[in-house]
Amino acid sequence: MNQVDKDLVPVQALLLPKSILYTGKVLNWISPFLASRFAARMFLTPFSYTMPDREKAMYEKSKKERIRIDKINREIMVYNYGESNKKILLVHGWSGSGTQLSKIADQLLKNGYSTVSFDAPAHGQSKGKRTILPHFLETVYHLEKTHGPFEAAIGHSLGGMSLLRTTKNGLNIKRLVIIGTANSITAVTQDFANNLQLDKKVATLLKSYFDKRYGEDLNNYSGAISAKGVKVPTLVIHDLNDVDVHYSAAHEIIEELEQGQLLLTENLGHRKVLGDKKVISKIINFILE
Repeated sequence: MNQVDKDLVPVQALLLPKSILYTGKVLNWISPFLASRFAARMFLTPFSYTMPDREKAMYEKSKKERIRIDKINREIMVYNYGESNKKILLVHGWSGSGTQLSKIADQLLKNGYSTVSFDAPAHGQSKGKRTILPHFLETVYHLEKTHGPFEAAIGHSLGGMSLLRTTKNGLNIKRLVIIGTANSITAVTQDFANNLQLDKKVATLLKSYFDKRYGEDLNNYSGAISAKGVKVPTLVIHDLNDVDVHYSAAHEIIEELEQGQLLLTENLGHRKVLGDKKVISKIINFILE
């Protein structure tokens, strides 16, 4: 499969082993309930991948440190890139890593900023097999105390959802950028079940299971709900050809932001948008405003 074709396939569908798909189909046939429990385990398990060449320079030049976050009982890898006191927090998406936004980080350095990023639990160089959205949130809160203050924050996909939530709850930044960010947790679970080739009933049971496990409706963490409490200028970037997160999520989020700007791109998908020169230029100009 060439690169163009890959950009038309959701990353979950690309990385899911055939054995997982087969097991899911069998369980779906036997019992949607069992299939939903299997899907829940898979949902909390990030996929690993070999670091692309474009990220290696940031990885090698960063000051790396392992820190422990007692509140979630996890140890994470943190990347300090550059020496400036004007710091930008970068938050990767699901199955990403702290160097995923390396092209953006490079341009921030050229404009006088340094960046702080991290491998979320069970991602990259951080230990663990499974993780959940609250782990991302607590990591952001912790890093603000230990590595902040931050001038701005940039998040991709789940990282964007995490930053909307943490900004609503008091993350002290002047500007926020979110890229390819989902709105509805329900939609996220439905898409995941679909990528596992499971039916809609399994998706409903999966969402219900997580609600009961964590003691609240997880749609409370949805992008648009968090956006209602975000007061800082926020740039929402989304590609019209994003097959991982439909661009309608960007419209739903922007409607709730007090100071939102929308940038829609084409033919970049969910991942190539992070390295596009025009997109990065827009991000830099937005932060410099």
